[in-house]
Amino acid sequence: MFSNLTFVMNHLLIAHQHNFIPVVDMLNFPTIYNEKNKIDGTLNAWEYYFEPVSRYSLEEVYKSKNVLITSNKFIKEFDHKIYDIKKFNKIKKLIKVKKNILNNILLYKKKIFKNQNILGIHYRGTSYKTSANHPMPPTKLQMHNLIHKKLKKNKFDKIFISTEDEDMYQFLKFNFKNQIIGLDSFRSKKDDAFKVYFRSKHRYLLGKEIIVESILLSFCNQFMFVQTNVSNFVRFINPEIKIEIIDNGMNSKNEYIAKYLWTVKNNLPSFLGGFKNNL
Repeated sequence: MFSNLTFVMNHLLIAHQHNFIPVVDMLNFPTIYNEKNKIDGTLNAWEYYFEPVSRYSLEEVYKSKNVLITSNKFIKEFDHKIYDIKKFNKIKKLIKVKKNILNNILLYKKKIFKNQNILGIHYRGTSYKTSANHPMPPTKLQMHNLIHKKLKKNKFDKIFISTEDEDMYQFLKFNFKNQIIGLDSFRSKKDDAFKVYFRSKHRYLLGKEIIVESILLSFCNQFMFVQTNVSNFVRFINPEIKIEIIDNGMNSKNEYIAKYLWTVKNNLPSFLGGFKNNL
């Protein structure tokens, strides 16, 4: 979701610099979130979640002259750090989440946060354990120790967890009992979220759920995470949030080694190159 958003935002910067009128087309150039049937009256996946970035429709665009269509490449000049206020603040007003989603967020905030001191955590597991040149997620023991240390130091009332990893979510629920709060979002034990259509409007809901969770994370008193596009979006929403980045090192750039490196390090003692128990 936020890879797509980051791609769009970098193009919005170009449009701003050259006085182009931007229109986001995720109908003719579909994403993994596109549904076969309309969502809120549209097949353009951008407009499932966000308001149009200009007053022009796709119908008008494809009847017009002087239209530029971008490539789908994330070029090296593009920036993942969308929380960079100096760079991206000029187009921030164009990123407007749909009102029905914002209303859901406010209801969740009122229901589960209740003015408490909240530690927000985004844990990216599943495919991140095998993705080349990506930050490696912490192990269960590392997560347990990190959270225990945080609770001892800061005395948080609750811990809001956002993760697609069902195994980690249940582990934390078991170990921290009533302190863990989270939404009833889709989670998997393996990287199969987009391989099987689990429920009605499944792909749409996957996008909506992570947007809702990310904005809720931005309301937390402190935010702990492995670096991802989700964490970048949380910091884009709330540049002042107090953060702690979980650094477990980077996976190999070699895609074949990367498939196994996290598992190997998880099973080795630290003195043989395995993960340290404490980060």
